[in-house]
Amino acid sequence: MSDTKLSYREAIKLNYRSITVWQKFCPGLFLSILLSSGFEALSPYVTIWLSARIIGELAGRRNPQELLRLVILQLASAAILALAGGMVNRWKNYKQHSSARIFDKIYMEKMFEMDYADIDRQYVFDLYSQIRQNDLASCWGLRFTVLHFERFATAALQCLGGIGMTVSLFLSPIPKGGSFTFLNHPLCVVMIVTLMLMAAVLSSVCSNQSSRYWIRYAPNTRLGNRFFRFYGMITEYRKRMEDFRIYSQHENVYSIYMKRNLQFTSDSEIGKWAKGPMGLWAALSEGISVLLTGMACLFVCLKFLAGAFGIDSVTQYISAINRLFQGISEFLRYLAPLYANGEFLKTSFEFLDLPNNMYQGSLTTEKRSDRQYEIEFRDVSFRYPGSDQYVLRHVNLKFKVGSRLAVVGMNGSGKTTFIKLLCRLYDPCEGQILLNGINIRKYQYNNYVNLFSVVFQDFQLFALPLGENVAGAADYDHEYAEKCLKQAGFTDRLPSMPDDLDTYLYKEMKETGVNVSGGEAQKIAIARALYKDAPFIILDEPTAALDPVTEMEIYSKFNDIAGDKTAVYISHRLSSCKFCDEIAVFHEGAIVQKGTHEELVSNENGKYYELWHAQAQYYVTDKA
Repeated sequence: MSDTKLSYREAIKLNYRSITVWQKFCPGLFLSILLSSGFEALSPYVTIWLSARIIGELAGRRNPQELLRLVILQLASAAILALAGGMVNRWKNYKQHSSARIFDKIYMEKMFEMDYADIDRQYVFDLYSQIRQNDLASCWGLRFTVLHFERFATAALQCLGGIGMTVSLFLSPIPKGGSFTFLNHPLCVVMIVTLMLMAAVLSSVCSNQSSRYWIRYAPNTRLGNRFFRFYGMITEYRKRMEDFRIYSQHENVYSIYMKRNLQFTSDSEIGKWAKGPMGLWAALSEGISVLLTGMACLFVCLKFLAGAFGIDSVTQYISAINRLFQGISEFLRYLAPLYANGEFLKTSFEFLDLPNNMYQGSLTTEKRSDRQYEIEFRDVSFRYPGSDQYVLRHVNLKFKVGSRLAVVGMNGSGKTTFIKLLCRLYDPCEGQILLNGINIRKYQYNNYVNLFSVVFQDFQLFALPLGENVAGAADYDHEYAEKCLKQAGFTDRLPSMPDDLDTYLYKEMKETGVNVSGGEAQKIAIARALYKDAPFIILDEPTAALDPVTEMEIYSKFNDIAGDKTAVYISHRLSSCKFCDEIAVFHEGAIVQKGTHEELVSNENGKYYELWHAQAQYYVTDKA
């Protein structure tokens, strides 16, 4: 959080802005909460007023017809208010449950709007991580506004209702000649109201002082939640189960780190505060509340004894005053968390206000039926934001249309960065990338990105039906999706899928979901790339986890199905790239060699020759 102290005015503005954000993403949310709060806050006053009238009738004339009318009126009003309140409450619950999903949507939409270069920055990652930890700690940030608006609205409406029902208490005069006629004096009324308000304010101040310890403890709370979120949920990650069992990580890791998570124990700092000043402030707040109730009851009873009103009004005033000052205390107690939430909202809006710095362009890419697209890297250099070290230096390369280009090199040589620049996830720091002779920055961003289908090394499949995984959409061409799967080599497994393309992958969404092997998942990912039918198709080491023979088979088959597309392959294994028209060898951020496999392997002084013979043990049957 910022070191600059936030003013109450700024905090209110930030919380109001939070409401406008929610209103945009979930219209009707705050209206439903306001109506529900209205029924919750004001319905009891109807019961209080009618109960007072019934008591007054019992203490007075005792007219059976009037009593019957009042009882029927109270029962009917209670039934109507309960029914209407229940309907409104149901609407509110629906909206609030919907907001739980929308909370993630707010940040996800922002991420989709942001440049990939910004999302990939450590600063942005840390900012988003802090937002999530704040939310996990005590729902600080955007979610706080939704969860506490009901509390705020209920308290405010409860105050208004209480004022409406108690104003006559101070206006009802005591008959002259009594011993308490001094209570009729305006100054006396002002003094009593002031004392009651001071007690309510003081009680709230004490409560807020107690709550401030949680705010001070926020960094420790985030750390504790981070520990618990990882180590407390570690057994839910299926891929960790083998290591968890083989290396006894339950005893050696899980138990040890959970024992170290002392942020919420009685011996922690917050535990000591709770037994000390934090608890004392809370107790003092409750004590003042009890004193406030006693003051109110004493004032009402004195005016009743002096003849200002009847027994029915005693019931009305005492009940209404209790609810009034409960509302005042609750309203005032809300101000401290409201102010504190402003600090957390600053972090939320710092993330949501991140600008989109990448130039979007205005030209549309040509939709050529002959796929005559040509890409050229012209003296391209690049370094990641915040770094002085160049990852790529003076890269010059031109793609032959419809050709197969292999990009090889050791880890850290710049291969993946080359692909990120090609797909315009980043813009070069120096030089240009040209599409048909035009700088790609001049093309509309989304229009340009649609030219590429990429199978990344860490590609992801989702716990959704097979066909939706292939198409990347809920509505898709079933026949074409099946064709792409068969082209990708999924022919043998497809007939065994119980629901064909509607078969769910994995079991997170459906118990009957089917698990697929690494090789099968890779084929589905290739089918997804084929379904997009983009002019350029890129494989960024998606088969790194497979053995060399299987990888060679997949790449050889893919060479056939790529057709007239321009294909780019990144691989550590040189044997799988022999069929390519050209191979670009990257080393320390530069292209040090280009040529066919035969040309490169014949150069004994070249980097490719070195890499080829270093890997020979994996494909001894291959002939150089």
